Amino acid sequence: MRGGAILETVLGLIVLLAAGAFFLYAQGQVDDGSGADGYKLTARFSSVGDLTRGADVRVAGVPVGTVTAVRLDQETYFAEAELELSGAIEIPTDSTAKIATAGLLGGSFVEIEPGGDMDVLSEGDEISYTQGAVDMFDLIGQAVMNRGSSSSESEGS
Repeated sequence: MRGGAILETVLGLIVLLAAGAFFLYAQGQVDDGSGADGYKLTARFSSVGDLTRGADVRVAGVPVGTVTAVRLDQETYFAEAELELSGAIEIPTDSTAKIATAGLLGGSFVEIEPGGDMDVLSEGDEISYTQGAVDMFDLIGQAVMNRGSSSSESEGS
């Protein structure tokens, strides 16, 4: 009986150590956006969906930064996302930022579509052209409702 209690205690300690190691690893993976070679931009969206701090910022599908904050502008009631981009990436001033989803059930990220302007955004600038998150369940619901109404119309004719 005593040997079983010792074994359980040792296994419990191993599990706690593994959980602690995982926690420390996960904390190290969350970037606080304080990189010395990066710069911050902001973008305002009508809806951010499930965009959260730590989400990717991508250009052509390639991660170039992270979302460092998401907050509500209480004057305009738009969601404001703060983006930290790599200093090596230059974003034209007429670029568009949109919130995209990685697959049907994936997480959200900010996709920047570069414009053609020669001037580039710098520290603290705002991306003027944005597109908010699209609610997939609303789209599916609209498709189902439209399909149902068009089939009932054709049956009545």
